[in-house]
Amino acid sequence: MQREYRNLSSVIGPLVVVEGVEGAKYDETVEVILASGESRFWKVLEAHSDRALVQMFESTQGFLKEGARARFTWKTLELAASPDMLGRIFDGRGRPKDGGPELIAEKRLDINGAAINPASRAQPNDFIQTGITTLDLLNTLVRGQKLPIFSGAGLPHNKIAAQIARQAAVNDGSDFAVVFAAMGVPFEEAEFFTSEFHKTGALERSVLFINTAADPVVERIATPRYALTAAEYLAFERDMHVLVILTDMTNYAEALREVSAARKEVPGRRGYPGYLYTDLATLYERAGRVKDKTGSITQIPILTMPEDDITHPIPDLTGYITEGQFVLSRDLHNKGIYPCADVLPSLSRLKDKGQGDGKTRKDHGWVLNQVYAAYARGKEIRELAVILGESALSDADRQYLRFANEFENRMVRQGIDENRTIIESLTLAWELMAILPKNELKRVKPDDIEKYLPKAESEAA
Repeated sequence: MQREYRNLSSVIGPLVVVEGVEGAKYDETVEVILASGESRFWKVLEAHSDRALVQMFESTQGFLKEGARARFTWKTLELAASPDMLGRIFDGRGRPKDGGPELIAEKRLDINGAAINPASRAQPNDFIQTGITTLDLLNTLVRGQKLPIFSGAGLPHNKIAAQIARQAAVNDGSDFAVVFAAMGVPFEEAEFFTSEFHKTGALERSVLFINTAADPVVERIATPRYALTAAEYLAFERDMHVLVILTDMTNYAEALREVSAARKEVPGRRGYPGYLYTDLATLYERAGRVKDKTGSITQIPILTMPEDDITHPIPDLTGYITEGQFVLSRDLHNKGIYPCADVLPSLSRLKDKGQGDGKTRKDHGWVLNQVYAAYARGKEIRELAVILGESALSDADRQYLRFANEFENRMVRQGIDENRTIIESLTLAWELMAILPKNELKRVKPDDIEKYLPKAESEAA
C-alpha cells in the first residue's frame, strides 16, 4: 500500500526532508507530486523513525509550495529489461531517448544489483578483440575482466571508447553485445556517441544510456547502475557476452561528492566521501563470469585524471579494485599519435588468461614480453641520447632507439577506423623485432624466431 505525506519540511541542495514518515526503507522510490499535478521521482537516502531524507533526480524548485506531497511506493528503482533494449538509446534513468516506444518489460530488475558472490565466480577467460594493438597485443582484454582507461582532459578517450564499442568482438562466434553508459558528458559528446553508433551500425548490438552535463547531477549516480543491470540481464538471462563501457567515472565521483556535501558528511581525501572506495566497488565488482552461466560481463570504465595525477583518489581507488589499467599519454598525443597509449605504465593483470593456442596464438606471450622490454630499453636510450648525444651511443643502442621510434609510429599509432586483428598485430610485432640483432631476442623461443622472423625480415625489406 502506498503512503502519501504532505509535510516536506526543507530542501538542502539535491535533498529534501519529509517529516512524519513511518516505515520508510533505504533506496525506496518516492513519487513527489507538485501542486500543479506534475510528478517527479526520487529515492530514500536515509530513513529514520519519523522522517526520511530523499534524494532528488530533478529540480527541487516549487517543492515546498502548498499542495506538494510525497508518495512512498515500497519499490526500488527498476529497469524494464527486455531483449528489445538492444538497438535502443535511453537517458540516465532508463527512459527512451530515441523517440521509440516504451519497452514491454520481460522482467523488472532492481538497478542496485549486487557484486557477484566470490564462491560463484568463474575465472575470467577467453580473448576479446578490440582491434587496437596496444590493447589486444600488450594489455589483452579477457572476458569477465574489468580494465579501466586512465585518461586526462583533452585526450581522445571518447574516440577510443567509440572505436572499442564498434570494433569489439569475440572470436568463437558467441552472441556479443555492448552496453554503453555516458555520465555528465557535454551535449556535443553525447551527439558524437549516438551518431557513431548509428553511422557504423554498432547500435544494433548495443544499449546506450546517456546522461548529459545538462541533466540532473544526482542522475549520474543511477546511470551506471541502470547500464550494469541491463548488462546482467543480457549476460545471465540471455547468455550473451557483454562489454560495458562507462564514461566518465570522474563525473560520477563528482556527483557522489556533491550529495555527500549536501548531507554534511565528514569529507575524505580531496573532499570525496570516505565511502568512495566501497561505492566504486559496488559497480566494478558486478563484472565477471558466473559458474554454470554462458554469458559474461566485461567492464571498461573510463576516467579523466584531474591534472593528469594518477595518485588522485579516483584513479588510485579504481586501480585497487580493477585488474590493471590502460593509461593514455599526453606526450604521445602532442606528437599526433593516436590512440596515444602509454605502454609502460599500462597493465592487464589477466592478460595471460586470454593468450595462447586456441585464443590468440602460441607465441603471443613471448612476443609481448620481448616487445615490452625492447621498448623500455629504447626509451631509456632516448633519454640518454638527449644528455650525451646520439654520437655517444653504440650500434646496439641506435637499433633500440630506432625500435622505440618505430614502435610508437607503427604499433601504437593506428587509424581511428583501423581494426587490426590479433594476427596482424603479432605480424607487426615481428617486423619491429627484425630491427634488433637476433642475439638480442632473448625473450622469444628459438623455434618461433625461425618460424616468424625470416618472413618479418622479408616484409621489412
